[in-house]
Amino acid sequence: MSYAESGVDILKEEKAIKGILSSIKSQRKGIGKPLGGHYAGMIEFGEYALVLCTDGVGSKVKIASELRKWDTAGIDCIAMNVNDAICVGAEPIAFVDYLAIDDPKPEITKEIGKGLAKGAELSNISIVGGETASLPEIINGFDLAGTCLAYVKKDEIVTGEKIKPGDIIVGLNSSGLHSNGYTLARKVIKHADLSYNDRFPDGLYPSKTIGEILLTPTQIYVKEIIELLKKIEVHGLAHITGGGLRNLPRLNKNVKFVINDPFEPQPVFRFLQKYGNIEDKEMYQTFNMGMGFAIIISKEDVNETMKILKKHSKSEVKIVGEIKEGKGAELQKLRLKY
Repeated sequence: MSYAESGVDILKEEKAIKGILSSIKSQRKGIGKPLGGHYAGMIEFGEYALVLCTDGVGSKVKIASELRKWDTAGIDCIAMNVNDAICVGAEPIAFVDYLAIDDPKPEITKEIGKGLAKGAELSNISIVGGETASLPEIINGFDLAGTCLAYVKKDEIVTGEKIKPGDIIVGLNSSGLHSNGYTLARKVIKHADLSYNDRFPDGLYPSKTIGEILLTPTQIYVKEIIELLKKIEVHGLAHITGGGLRNLPRLNKNVKFVINDPFEPQPVFRFLQKYGNIEDKEMYQTFNMGMGFAIIISKEDVNETMKILKKHSKSEVKIVGEIKEGKGAELQKLRLKY
């Protein structure tokens, strides 16, 4: 099975994005002038750049609806945004959400609100507004998305242009699938004639159901990255989302990102690969495969970086690779190139 066959074609999506951008010509000057960006867009604001990014939870919400467990979707929504915002060195400060729902029952919206509140607490941001739209003719269940505002001093923006051969890649592990690849994951479960209420197969999670594992919230990396930026000149920051290792070259197209000691993927990834008969290359370009975030630093800053991250992060921290001459991304262990 593949992500494209399940209904999500990453390459087609990239072409579609270029189509949208080709139609957008008008740009503001002065305050609000675009300043570029990769994971998040930036605009001129005097001494600072204001940073904006927007994202949603994706088809993970279908599992939440089926299991009638809505209290983690808000964490995912905020995580997918704030984790992008910090990739340019910015500190997230505010958030607005957009909930589209077929039937706005208070028992559902209250649970969604709990997740948003928890995500805001973990990210140290304020939720300053939002919109709820009742769309019974368009939505079956609900869809949750949001937009994050962050800020960074212009001389402290992390663009990735400082990444050079010899730099080290430090990884933070993920909590599982996060909020990417669920269209493929759901197809695997359906194809295997399993349900979200079934005990996880093969004894991988003895006391958990498939649904419980798939609804594990996305890890939020804000606090440890903000602490790191205060003390270390970070060369690059990457949120590993849909596209897997293909996310890394977004930071700098003139070097090669070599992963030579990857995290061991959590059992949920082994389950999906086995029951979906998915090739290694497809797994590593669809899912995060155990690494949710990557930090690129000079070799001289490795020890201090590891000390800061281990002190402030709840995630496992390890050196996963290095920067070499060349282009693209490579997973040496499996001889995969992107």
